[in-house]
Amino acid sequence: MASHAIEVKNLYKIFGPRGEDFVDVVKKGMGKAELNEKHGHVLGLQDINILMPGGCITVVMGLSGSGKSTLIRHINRLIDPTAGEVLYDGTDVCKMSENDLRQFRRHKTAMVFQKFALLPHRTVLENTIYGLEIQGIERRESEKRARGWIERVGLKGFENHYPNQLSGGMQQRVGLARALTNDADILLMDEAYSALDPLIRMDMQTVLLDLQKELKKTVVFITHDLDEALRLGDKIAILRDGRVVQQGTGQQIVLSPADDYITAFVKEVNRGRVVHVETIMRPLSGNPEGVSLPAGMVLEAAARTMTGAHVAAAHVVDENGRPIGAIDLQTIIAAMVTPTSHADRQAA
Repeated sequence: MASHAIEVKNLYKIFGPRGEDFVDVVKKGMGKAELNEKHGHVLGLQDINILMPGGCITVVMGLSGSGKSTLIRHINRLIDPTAGEVLYDGTDVCKMSENDLRQFRRHKTAMVFQKFALLPHRTVLENTIYGLEIQGIERRESEKRARGWIERVGLKGFENHYPNQLSGGMQQRVGLARALTNDADILLMDEAYSALDPLIRMDMQTVLLDLQKELKKTVVFITHDLDEALRLGDKIAILRDGRVVQQGTGQQIVLSPADDYITAFVKEVNRGRVVHVETIMRPLSGNPEGVSLPAGMVLEAAARTMTGAHVAAAHVVDENGRPIGAIDLQTIIAAMVTPTSHADRQAA
């Protein structure tokens, strides 16, 4: 397992005074509605198994009530599980002592919230150094680190402003700067951009992606928005009623939805702007044909390149320019078409 990876294993959360008593009946097939009706307990999470690779962005998405926010709160143990494990570099967070857990929260994790969670009586600078103050870091060092991150998120010159003097996007930049100033391995982002206007939201996504290229944090990002998940996620896990319905790369989920629930999620996605050429390429046989397309190019751009060059065949190359696969225009166009339902594909 990669360094700083998080592994959630066999995780159950049943809300109620006797949650442990009902894990076995849930394992035997009792669903959320029946558990609530018969026993007055609420099934929050059911048998969650997700590996969140170190240095990558794992997006957990689902509709309201799917359990995604409950799941992220298990990672820093704001919620205790009813059963199961949450492993960080092989250590079970759920079994940490009170002191070890405190150290883990202070030094290994940082959270960015939907509602910004800024202290209104503190300036941008004072909000940003808040976590370092709690850690007991010397003021001069705290300010130096904070000012660096304030500049990195685009707020240089606003250090002495108060939250009510900032726009929503600027406030969220402060939240991100505060999290990064702590230099934690794990960044937990719970619907961090959901309250922002669409253009500001896109801007903040770009900020995160640009920073992540350099920082390689282990990011867990919660969202209900598929476009956001596809843009940010190295890996995506989709929850429904407390269960993982499908997990994988955005490419895998868009091209091979696990069931009709996922099919409905992805049917409006512009596949041409999401799917990469290497996802649908076939092995090379003989010499490379046509134009070269870099791995990571989306299908829409590939089709445009090939039609512009008046060719129907192409080959995909890696970052060093080495051919790694073949592709043709017909395959690209077919992959851009909205998929049939899961049931139809199974029948076919």
